[in-house]
Parts: sequence; C-alpha cells; structure tokens
Amino acid sequence: MNDTPGWTSPGSAPSGDRDGSGVPRPAGPADVNGSTSQWSKDQPPAGRWSPPTGQTPPPGPGRTWGAPPPGAQWGRPSAAKPGVIPLRPLGMGEILDSAVKTLRAYWRTVLTITAAVAVLAQTAHTLVQRYLVPTTPALDPDATPAEELRQSLASVRASLIGVGPDLLVTLVASTISAALLAVVVSRAVLGRPMTLGAAWREARPRLLPLLGLTLLLAVLGAGIMLVGLLPGILVGGAPGVALAALGGFGALILNVWLMIRFSLASPALMLERGGVIQSLTRSAKLVRGSWWRIFGITLLTQLLIFVFVMIIAIPFTIIGFVVDGEALSGLLSGSADSVGWPFLIVTGIGGVITSAVTYPISAGVTVLLYVDQRIRREALDLELIRAAGRPDPAPGAETVGG
Repeated sequence: MNDTPGWTSPGSAPSGDRDGSGVPRPAGPADVNGSTSQWSKDQPPAGRWSPPTGQTPPPGPGRTWGAPPPGAQWGRPSAAKPGVIPLRPLGMGEILDSAVKTLRAYWRTVLTITAAVAVLAQTAHTLVQRYLVPTTPALDPDATPAEELRQSLASVRASLIGVGPDLLVTLVASTISAALLAVVVSRAVLGRPMTLGAAWREARPRLLPLLGLTLLLAVLGAGIMLVGLLPGILVGGAPGVALAALGGFGALILNVWLMIRFSLASPALMLERGGVIQSLTRSAKLVRGSWWRIFGITLLTQLLIFVFVMIIAIPFTIIGFVVDGEALSGLLSGSADSVGWPFLIVTGIGGVITSAVTYPISAGVTVLLYVDQRIRREALDLELIRAAGRPDPAPGAETVGG
C-alpha cells in the first residue's frame, strides 16, 4: 500500500502507524484520549472457529472443541463495520443499500445540500423555459445542401441559446453537490458525524479543480459527438442522414466507454487531493479490468433513479396540466410563451423533490464504487480500519496521504 495514495477523508489521521497498533476494537466505548467510539451499532458477531469435521479435540485441560456438526468448516471472522459499509469488497446490492443508508443516517446534512442545489438548478431551468427557449425554426425541404447546413446551424444555435444557461447552472450546481456529498459519504464510511459547515470547509478548496474536471469531460464528450455527426451534416440529404446516424452511434459508444473509464475521477480528486489529469489517470487505473461491473452498477443505478423520477414527475406533470389549461396545447405547438407559470411552478416542485433524493443516491454510489475498487486493489480496508479507530483531528490537521 505504500505506493498508492492514502485515505484523505475528513477526520482521518496520518498513515505512519503501520504496525497495527492503531486497529480499533469495536467493543471499546472510548479510546485512550477519551473520545467516544464512532463504530456503528450494527456490528457483526465475533468470529468463531470450529474444527474440521472428524477432528478430535486437542489435549490439555480446558481445550475442548465440542462435537462439530456434520459438514462443519473452519469459520471466518466477519469484516469490521465502523460506518455504513463493511470494510471488505462489496456486492452490487450492498453498494446501492449503503448509498440509501448514508441518506438516512445523514439526512439533515444531505437533504440540506441537495435541496439547496436542486432549488437553484430548478429555478434556473424554470426561468430558461419561460423566457429563453426560442421556437425551433422549421427546415425547408427544398433547400440546397448549403442552405440545409445553414438552417441546421441556426437550429443548433437557437437550441444552445435556450439550453446553454440551463446546462451551465446545472453543471455548477451538480459540481457543488458532488463535492459536498463526496465528503459526507467519506465520513459515513468511517462512521463519523458530518455537519454542513464542516463539509463545506473540506470541499471548498477542491471545487475549482472539480469544476475543471467536469467541464473537461463535458467538452470531451461534446467534441466526440460533434466529430461523429459532422461528416453526415456536411454531406446532407439521405446519405448524410445515414452517415450522421452511423457516426453518432459510434460517438455514443465511445462516450459511454470513456464515461465509465473516468467515472471514479471525481471521488479520486476529492479524496486524494490530486490534480485533474492525475484523477483521470487514477480512475482509469481503478476501472481497468472492472469496466463491465462498474458499467452494470452505474446502469442499474440510473435505471432505478429514472423509475423514481417518473413516479414523482408524472403526477406533478398531470397536476400542472390541470392547473394550467393552456400548457398542454403550448407544449404540443412548441410555443414556450403558452406555458404558464402555474405549470412551471408545479413541475418545478416535483423536480426539486426528485433531485433532492436522486443526487445523494447517485453521488453515494460513485464514491462507494471508488472505495470498493480501492479495497479490492489496494487493501484500503486496512487504512480505513486504522482511520476509524482514531479520534477526529483538529481542523487543519494532517490527513492520511494528505
């Protein structure tokens, strides 16, 4: 483990103690410094050892095994669990369940973060939908290829005028949310409390690098998609449509591959205190050999989030149509001016509710995937056991690997 980054979760201690003396005992109510143990009450039972079938008890007074049941095997001590996860490699269900447990255990801090971010993002979205989204210009079927290209560019420009500010605000809001939630989840792994103020103090120095990382990945994805679509746009006509569809599909596949490859860059940047390029490299290293597993967990998480969003969004949309009779006709005609404030406010409330719940689930799964990959590849569980057994250091104290 000496050649890998340490655990720089808030409240961690230096990793110089390598002799195991700092390994905590969950049963102890307090450590030598008098601080209360933060181990979870949900601890596994103590490991018990049973003899192999057919073995006789060892000689000596008091050294008896008792009659072993048929097929008995040597037992294994269970993993320590100072926080929301057991410190061992995790399964898919455990990762999803632990993300929900983090939301429940730290609901005051988590919902304060996500609700504030969701209100900001949804307000921007509502204002953009009401005032900035223009009517998409109709394409002339008899236009020449050059005119078709100009019309396509005009349509894209009109869409960017409406969507651009919304995307920018959402990007900044999601970056702040991801940074704060990464800090909260890292504390939840250690079973330590976390307030909003403490999360902000820990995350604030990493906000600009994280924003740079997010923008870099967004620009990279958009550039790949543009390269895939551009030949078809330039050719035009039916061949151009076929070429654009083929190029767009190839660009989509490449973007999905890169998205999973770099999916752990955000928690790596927040918890290892590295730079943008270093975090991308770390993510690629951790994902190598586990791409399909991480893809499956990420896809399942997004599908569950989509189902939850639909369950909340559909009733609010129906209510919006009921309170605003002209909203449906306005949406069908593509006229943003026909969509009134009642519809936008009602659907906005539904959007805030869904975002406040889905943000922490998505961010929690990402951070727990990062922790799981490091446990599997770098024995991070031993580092976490040492960190969980130490009291929180004073603000500004050195952290593991920091």
